[in-house]
Amino acid sequence: MRKLRRTSDEPTVAELAAIEDEWPLIEAELDVVNAEIAMLYAADRGGPTVLDWRRLRRAEARVTRVAAELAANPAARKAVA
Repeated sequence: MRKLRRTSDEPTVAELAAIEDEWPLIEAELDVVNAEIAMLYAADRGGPTVLDWRRLRRAEARVTRVAAELAANPAARKAVA
């Protein structure tokens, strides 16, 4: 018996739910990327400031915290798997 393939490239309901469950982590990772971009552009104005470094550290800490929360939540892991 042949398995049917999806004919659409649209995400399934389960995939959308997994993305929604992981959205806080995705958003936190985007904050890290934005902070890193700011650090790169800081070279044009004399280098990163104390506030630039703080923004990056806080963004990285948020990624760690959100990832730990997701890992500790069995419902989130189930939706992602």
